[in-house]
Amino acid sequence: MLPEEFRQKLREYHIELSSKQMAQFEDYYELLVKWNQKTNLTTITDKSEVYLKHFYDSVALAFSFELNQGASICDIGSGAGFPSIPLKIIFPELKVTIVDSLNKRINFLRALIAELDLKQVELFHARAETFGQEKNHRGFYDYVMARAVARLDVLSELCLPLVKKDGYFYALKAAKSQEELVEAKGAIALLGGKFIEDREVYLPNTQDQRHVLVIAKKKETPKKYPRKPGLPNKKPIK
Repeated sequence: MLPEEFRQKLREYHIELSSKQMAQFEDYYELLVKWNQKTNLTTITDKSEVYLKHFYDSVALAFSFELNQGASICDIGSGAGFPSIPLKIIFPELKVTIVDSLNKRINFLRALIAELDLKQVELFHARAETFGQEKNHRGFYDYVMARAVARLDVLSELCLPLVKKDGYFYALKAAKSQEELVEAKGAIALLGGKFIEDREVYLPNTQDQRHVLVIAKKKETPKKYPRKPGLPNKKPIK
């Protein structure tokens, strides 16, 4: 998928990209490839694959779900900025917070934000477990999202504490796993969430399947969660 096809496919979902936004995606690609030569950000560097498997894949979230303009979103384990930076380019009014445990990724994102001249984007070099206990962020965000960084039971403990009541947690997954959903059922309920749906998305050209797992925040998360760094992954909630 090259840039013009990317633009055309988004148009099918009533998303019209301006020349400025197209230039921002192009600058994003060029900076990603440049930094990737010295910092391991992604194994995908071919231009058509970056546009399809990173940019399109990230914004596909907005095809099925309306992201309110001006909403606050938190991206956990964002890596090179996916999915939050492509969403920010398309919806400039979003207030974006990115949390990543590796400082080299934060350094790249800092350079990227400056290059693209993005406003209202905050970066935090932190473990999600620690970040989720900070009072200024806990229960604050309209939408929290994570793109395939851990199993759903673990992701729920890292992400749901940050979601405000009646907000949503979106887990973006490359493959469907009924086993993951079953394993996470207890954790989701304990953390104040309710599983809503598994929305399937297909990438153009390849027809690769993606999944957006939607979890609504119905109750406040008990104060003990998330637990100390490492514990959610080592001993997932059952």
